[in-house]
Amino acid sequence: MAARVIRAASLALALLAAPVAAQEAAVAPGGVLRVLDKITGIVTDLDLAAGETGTVGHLSIELEECRYPADNPAGDAYEHLIVRYQKIEEPVFRGWIIASAPALNAMDHPRYDVWALRCRTS
Repeated sequence: MAARVIRAASLALALLAAPVAAQEAAVAPGGVLRVLDKITGIVTDLDLAAGETGTVGHLSIELEECRYPADNPAGDAYEHLIVRYQKIEEPVFRGWIIASAPALNAMDHPRYDVWALRCRTS
């Protein structure tokens, strides 16, 4: 019995340590993101080109880059955003947001939520 447990644990460790193939990503010319104002309940979608800044309420959101799986353009979206609140220069959020896992690196703000939706591929 103990030998089986040790073998199963060894197999599990080997599987966890196995290298995962990196997925090739393509860079899109722009992306779409969604903003929720938690006070008013208003949802706004922004369609931005890379390097463009959009404004929703008191937020200004700059889309630095949008990437997607090269073999699946309709697949996941990875958006690098810089989010500023009102006229404050220091960003309230700077980083990658993943469409399929918005809570993985979520913007923590008392009034607004921001999600990546998809990359614009054309």
